Amino acid sequence: MKILVTGGLGFIGSHTVVELQSEGFEVVIIDDCSNASEEVLKGINAITGKMPLYEKIDLKDKEKVIDFFKRHDDVEGVIHFAASKAVGESVEKPLLYYENNIATLVYILKELSQKKKSSFIFSSSCTVYGQADKMPITESAPIKPAESPYGNTKQMGEEIIRDTCLVTPNLNAIALRYFNPMGAHPSAEIGELPIGVPQNLIPFITQTGVGMRKELSVFGDDYPTKDGTCVRDYIYVVDLAKAHVQALKRLLEHENGENYEVFNLGTGTGSSVLEVIQSFERVSGEKLNYKIVDRRPGDVISAFADTTKANEVLGWKAQYTLDEAMKSAWDWEQKIRN
Repeated sequence: MKILVTGGLGFIGSHTVVELQSEGFEVVIIDDCSNASEEVLKGINAITGKMPLYEKIDLKDKEKVIDFFKRHDDVEGVIHFAASKAVGESVEKPLLYYENNIATLVYILKELSQKKKSSFIFSSSCTVYGQADKMPITESAPIKPAESPYGNTKQMGEEIIRDTCLVTPNLNAIALRYFNPMGAHPSAEIGELPIGVPQNLIPFITQTGVGMRKELSVFGDDYPTKDGTCVRDYIYVVDLAKAHVQALKRLLEHENGENYEVFNLGTGTGSSVLEVIQSFERVSGEKLNYKIVDRRPGDVISAFADTTKANEVLGWKAQYTLDEAMKSAWDWEQKIRN
């Protein structure tokens, strides 16, 4: 069974390709390498013993998308990761984000809606909730006005898929709203490889730990949380990848209750920035150089998932602890720097 993974050379995409191939799926990757490297293919091959099919395509090119689906008319499912994802950059370049994240989604859905049957998994985000009114966050929590064009593209993406499913009974889709992915494959063959200055906390911590960065800035210690720093739900990337495979199987095996569903993916536990730093210090045996600085605009105070629906309906549960995920991130960082 052939599955298309867009953005399959990226952080979450590459780990999902590994899990799909381990389950016997034939995978074809589309990636334009704007935020990834073809070197990742070697890591996937080293783990699974199989090189996935790969095509370097810019999904903004509508004709190339049409051509791809003509040539691969046996694709039975799509897991769609390809998108720009830096919140700060989206504020500076909103049109880039709307074109890259929305136009490409529309082109893919147009092709899928013409097939007799198709399954679609969308990489969404907990950013759709903004600062939720209460914790933990359930799937029924209100969708707040987006804090950034990036967050808005995730909200709009979900709306586009929902509206398309309403009039396309042959299309089945699941949006996975995940919290804060972290870590690397236990083999240390693939992991998070940010280009330039990391946008996420974990690679900034490991790069500081390995000496690439002078110090880590902790944005604010006066929030109404257990230690004054922001709280997030950090989920191990391999757990996250397995959830995508589980969601895909749910659609392929016709176990979905409706043709559009939404699930939160997280651990259900909130960890503060200082607790994440302490986790790094425990697993690495190193003291991390950090300083408290002013709050950063746009940061929500706290966000962690209610995972009941994913656990009970999807049949998926996060298995790894924060320390285990952190250890994998540290092993990966040390490997790539050596």
